[in-house]
Amino acid sequence: MSENPYLLSEDTVLEPPTTFSGKLRYLGPGFILSASIVGSGELIATTLLGAKAGFICLWVIIFSCLVKVAIQLEFGKHAIYTGKTTMQALNELPGPRIGKGHFSIWAWLAIMSFKFLQVGGIVGGVALVFLEIPALAQYGKIWWTLFTALVVAVIVSVGRYGLLEKISLIMIALFTLFTLISVIALQWTPNAVSGGELLSGLSFQLPSAAIILVAVGAFGITGVGGDEIMAYNYWLLEKGYAAHTGPRPAPHSGESHDAWLRRARGWIRVMTTDAIAAMVCYTLVTVLFYILGAAILHRNGLIPEKGELISSLGTMYTQSLGGWAFGIFLAGALVVLFSTLLAALAAWARLFSDAFSQLGWGDFQDPVSRRRFVSACAFIFPAIWAILYLKFEAPGMMVLIGGVASAFILLIVVFAAIVMRLKWAPRELGASPFYKFAFVLSCIAIVSVALITVASRVGWI
Repeated sequence: MSENPYLLSEDTVLEPPTTFSGKLRYLGPGFILSASIVGSGELIATTLLGAKAGFICLWVIIFSCLVKVAIQLEFGKHAIYTGKTTMQALNELPGPRIGKGHFSIWAWLAIMSFKFLQVGGIVGGVALVFLEIPALAQYGKIWWTLFTALVVAVIVSVGRYGLLEKISLIMIALFTLFTLISVIALQWTPNAVSGGELLSGLSFQLPSAAIILVAVGAFGITGVGGDEIMAYNYWLLEKGYAAHTGPRPAPHSGESHDAWLRRARGWIRVMTTDAIAAMVCYTLVTVLFYILGAAILHRNGLIPEKGELISSLGTMYTQSLGGWAFGIFLAGALVVLFSTLLAALAAWARLFSDAFSQLGWGDFQDPVSRRRFVSACAFIFPAIWAILYLKFEAPGMMVLIGGVASAFILLIVVFAAIVMRLKWAPRELGASPFYKFAFVLSCIAIVSVALITVASRVGWI
């Protein structure tokens, strides 16, 4: 691999694996994506929705995890066949511009200001985990909030793609296993889940108007959110998918173009395997968390909010496994929340650095300039997150506000994906009828959720 994975050349060309085992060796970007999803979406937003709505919104969670993948794949395809980053793509969209930047980049920056609350809530979640440990609680909330922000900043400022991939995979695997055991053990307690309750969650009922925004926030944040879809391209590029495909020759250049098409199709198949593997992983974890929230928190009238967030969530495990499990839950919560902070900060540092570059501040394509911007963002953003948590101290609601913002970021993503699909995608790469159907369904679902959000705010529903 080149020292600069964002630069395509013939020297980095590599034939894609053709066997399933060969493809598995090149998976990884989806696991970083999963790590950024699990902490805020699954541990906090999903269980909060389950606690408030009971089982009836289970279908919302599953649908949220499945429906957005086609949009993610379209973004990934564009990265592979062009080698361009997300912000480069946004800056080439048709439509109004402000200065050097396309309107979509400015809109994204405005919406992301609300996402700072979301990740601030996750920083607060980590601090609350430390405060639940008697030997560590003496240092206080401010200390652990600042400590969390500093540690994640240092790791991301010096970490490279490979380190992030390994940390994400290990953390997700551990907490997924523990949560699965907890759900199974739940069946031997008074909070056992019946088949009828699960079926009621698949009956496509809508929650009450009071819970609509919670459901929308959960939709925006579970599965791949708008910011995760946008970040996915950077992980694909840094893994080498586009560099291995190589620069695209002229359409009628004969054998070289045919060879490029073969590589592009092959690496897109690897990317699809990566995205589906990640989807299976985070959908499983999401469903498990939702079941725990609905079965234990909803039945017992526990709403995980503010300073009681971690202790309330821990009830999901102590009710199924016993009091001894609270310590393991704390370790698991620390793992999953911290993995989200690492993945989110790494993605944000790249997204914002690239956005600033498109607006004329810095040069993301230059490795030295990119490292400087990424390192600066790695320290500035956690400081802002920590300050926001210490100001509001309501991690559950902060995360859901970020989820609603994610639903609007998805509108930008949908517009860009439609342009990629209809105007920019090489016709020779083609697409299956099922993929075309899934893509249209994704677009309709995302736009519908945004409209529901607006309608609920103006009192129409």
